[in-house]
Amino acid sequence: MRGGWVWQSARVPSPQSLSEEDRRRVAAWAADCAERVLPVFEAEAPHDDRPRDAIERARAFARGELAAAAEIRLRFVAGRAAHSATTPAGVAAARAAAQAAAVAHMGAHALGASAYAARAAGSASDRSDGAAHELAWQLKQMSLEVAAALRKLPLLGDDTAGPLGPGLLASGDLGQHIRQIQAMLRTTADDAGAR
Repeated sequence: MRGGWVWQSARVPSPQSLSEEDRRRVAAWAADCAERVLPVFEAEAPHDDRPRDAIERARAFARGELAAAAEIRLRFVAGRAAHSATTPAGVAAARAAAQAAAVAHMGAHALGASAYAARAAGSASDRSDGAAHELAWQLKQMSLEVAAALRKLPLLGDDTAGPLGPGLLASGDLGQHIRQIQAMLRTTADDAGAR
C-alpha cells in the first residue's frame, strides 16, 4: 500500500492467448498440421518419441483430458527433439510438434505449428511449391470454429507479447507462412461477410 492506494498487479492476458475453449479448438488443428509431417522426423530419429508424444498431448488437451497448467510445463520437451534430426525438414517437423503442444499455453502457437509444418513439407518435398501445397491442405482441414478462433489473434508483428511478436516466427519463411495463413483467414472472413 502506497499513499493510501492498494497496488494490485492485474495480470492481463496477451491477445495471443485465446480463451481456453478456443485453445482447445485450435490445438486439434495444430496437432493435425504437426502429425502430417511427423514421418519426416521419425525417418531420421525413429527411436525419439518426444514429437509424437507432444502431438498426442495436444490432442488430449483438445479433448479436455489434460489441464493447461501441466501442458505449459511440458511444452519445450518436443522442441529439444529437434537436436535428434539430421535435416532442416526433420528439425522443422519436431518444432511443429512442439508448437502444437504449446497451444495449451498460448493459442498463437497453432500458427507456429502450421508454419513449421509447412517448412518441413517444403524442405522434404521435391516440389517447389511444397510449402504452399501444405498450407492449402492445412486450410482445408480447418473447421469454421478453428478459423474463427485464429482470426481473434493479432496479425504477425502487431503484438509483442507472445510467439507472433518479433522473433523466430516473424522472420523468414516461417513469417511468410504465418502471414499467408492470416491473409487467407481474413479473406475467407471477408468473403463470408459479403454474402
